[in-house]
Amino acid sequence: MRFTSLSLIAALSVIATAASAFAQTRTPREVAEQLASVYGHKLDQVAYIPALPLVAKLKLSELTGDAKYAEEVRTIIEPFRKGEQTPVPKSGSEQAGHLIFAALADRASGADRDRWIELCRKAADQIFDPSGKALEVMPFHNEMSDAVFMAGPILAATGKLTGDRRYFDAAAVHFASMRTFCLRPDGLYRHSPLCEGAWGRGNGFPALGLALSLSDWPEDHPAFQPLLEEFRKHLAALKIHQDAKTDCWHQVIDHPESYDEYSCTCMIGFAMARGIQRGWLRREDYQANVDRAWKAIESRTSASGDLVNVCTGTGKQKTLQDYFDRPAINGKDDRGGAMGLMFATELMAMETAGR
Repeated sequence: MRFTSLSLIAALSVIATAASAFAQTRTPREVAEQLASVYGHKLDQVAYIPALPLVAKLKLSELTGDAKYAEEVRTIIEPFRKGEQTPVPKSGSEQAGHLIFAALADRASGADRDRWIELCRKAADQIFDPSGKALEVMPFHNEMSDAVFMAGPILAATGKLTGDRRYFDAAAVHFASMRTFCLRPDGLYRHSPLCEGAWGRGNGFPALGLALSLSDWPEDHPAFQPLLEEFRKHLAALKIHQDAKTDCWHQVIDHPESYDEYSCTCMIGFAMARGIQRGWLRREDYQANVDRAWKAIESRTSASGDLVNVCTGTGKQKTLQDYFDRPAINGKDDRGGAMGLMFATELMAMETAGR
């Protein structure tokens, strides 16, 4: 297998800068506040990459008691609240971007809450045909494992906000379709049926997607326990592939010769942390993995928001080698910054709950 590291010198430079600047390990709060100063300052497109930092900033305000992060979010989303902008998703990324409206609805009341729920429905209702019947899979799925995250959490969030269990029913069918497309016998996800490669972020998306979906899912729904078991099986399959030296997961999960990848390490670490907090995973089985993942991410995140080895945007690839060859971005990267901020704030929540 040929492997090319396109940005090794840049990666080493960022690591060296972070290491020299921080002789002692920074806390999740310190890293979250540093990332928040760099990422999440606009929402020109309602897509997951610019939206997730805003979701994290709402949580950051709650966890720190510092209102400035939430106030910034409210300024950014004001055109959407006033009805000056009412986006309709044209991709899975835009469906997932509507999670910012779910986060706002969860914290709002009255007319504002109604408005945010209206916008959530713009994404979630795409699962239904004109007669109101749920489709087998959400539009824009493209047979890629990404769609576990792109569609599942907004369906579950909308179901929770509205009390309409049709959204959970539809999400369960969507998840089943995605398993048919992408779940391998060993418990990892292929990125798409085109190739068996277990792309790093192609596994981060299902881990994060189910963690967020289950967080909003009613436990008395018939799909809850089966989905929880799927979540557990996936994380158990991922657990054994965390690199013993770097503490990261790799660009191709089960190929340690591929580069250690920033964004999937954040996403898998988030899912494990959420699982521990909710009692879905045994702390004694997964806390060490979360701690190791944080150690890796903290050391690969500089105070100025430079990151190490964030895989570039990746659609369906035809061969395993194609996944090996996807470039690693070193420096500023909005996708990586979003996932780093999500992971850091989730660890803050874990620390708060543990006190």
